[in-house]
Amino acid sequence: MSTTLESRDVAGGLDELIYLATPYSHHDPDVQQQRFVAACQVAGDLMNRGRLVFSPIAQSHPVACECGLPGTWEFWERYDRAILRACDRLVVVKMPGWEQSRGIAAEIRIMRELGKPVEFMEF
Repeated sequence: MSTTLESRDVAGGLDELIYLATPYSHHDPDVQQQRFVAACQVAGDLMNRGRLVFSPIAQSHPVACECGLPGTWEFWERYDRAILRACDRLVVVKMPGWEQSRGIAAEIRIMRELGKPVEFMEF
């Protein structure tokens, strides 16, 4: 099941845990930083409205930068799968680069395999 949201409204109850999918990887570090900031802004907006949100970019980017962790899907897949299993729904933010993101494509596939809702949010 997929839904497209016209605003930053998200379906489901306030107690549901949302996995917020946003693009991250890019050859230009400035673009990666911009994507991190955008992920934080969307996550913060949803949290300010009482939603429970896990943003892998907002929550992992600082650790990756500080510790020199790779930004590849191969590295993060194990972590993402564990968190996706714990989340109630996936919300994909349709910001520039989302359609080319290998990680987002995998996250959508995994959530559909788990039978959990996938939503698309305009940016």
